[in-house]
Amino acid sequence: MRCVRGDRGNSAYGHQKFTRSRSRFTDRITADGRDGWPVEAGRYRLVVSRACPWASRAVISRRLLGLEDALSMATADPIQDDRSWRFTLDPDGRDPVLGIRYLGEAYERREPGHPGGISVPAVVDVESGRLVTNDYQRLTLDLATEWRDLHRPGAPDLYPEKLRDEIDTVMAEVYEDVNNGVYRAGFASGQDEYEAACAGVFRRLERLASRLAGQRYLVGATITEADIRLFTTLVRFDAVYHGHFKCNRWKLAENQVLWAYARDLYQTPGFGDTVDFDHIKRHYHQVHTGINPTRIVPLGPDLSGWLAPHGRETLGGRPFGNGTPPGPVRADERVPARGRP
Repeated sequence: MRCVRGDRGNSAYGHQKFTRSRSRFTDRITADGRDGWPVEAGRYRLVVSRACPWASRAVISRRLLGLEDALSMATADPIQDDRSWRFTLDPDGRDPVLGIRYLGEAYERREPGHPGGISVPAVVDVESGRLVTNDYQRLTLDLATEWRDLHRPGAPDLYPEKLRDEIDTVMAEVYEDVNNGVYRAGFASGQDEYEAACAGVFRRLERLASRLAGQRYLVGATITEADIRLFTTLVRFDAVYHGHFKCNRWKLAENQVLWAYARDLYQTPGFGDTVDFDHIKRHYHQVHTGINPTRIVPLGPDLSGWLAPHGRETLGGRPFGNGTPPGPVRADERVPARGRP
């Protein structure tokens, strides 16, 4: 499972073995258009949920790279119904660009009656209304490389060629034990399964803390794709994974290194300004009825700490390398006050 549709299957979480599904639609949007989908400003629409860590990768990458004008974005309601991700945040409950009420309509246009789930992030061809890709693992790498001609001036190189082997190794470890590990713990159907997954999460986090104790970012002296992928789990850790997913050996705020690292990224333009804690908390607690049947959303944790000084500048490094931070968030994409510290 990724961030898939909210049907009755959500009541099965915690009652059957957790297996993450692969992306069914893996076409790539490339500079040369070899899959039939060339990079073209205004042609595609990125559909996301701010609740979803996999979709949040794309939201952060798009903003850091300055692709807002080239790739428009639709934000789904964090609470799904039995027809999948819905556009109830928009006037008349319909996406103003695609003209649809449910993301599932774009999936149906791509493959009528397809058997898979309806997941975000998803990229839709605006003219035809057809889904192009839901390959969350490849999407952000392509935004960083194939979309380069449309990047803003001063955009960071999030996937530098000379560091790709190391970035790929770190990302694979983070994915297996942290990004996916919290889900294996949270949706475990037995004690042994849960304990193995939870132990793996904290074992990897401790190794990452050791790595980050002496360097500001995961790979090299600047932000890379590896930092984005770790951040999207860390920013959700105390809000949902610690309690809701029972990853509770310690809180992120109790680990000096990782807490400072996460705050450093949160306070970096392009990271924290894309995070909506309200969407995150409501989605996890109200959609995963198999592990939270009451659908009660906790009041905490206190979010003010995300704005506290982090002191990571002393480790050196420059977040954007020789580039510059992104400009102010577009008015129509600002996170509402209730979703921010």
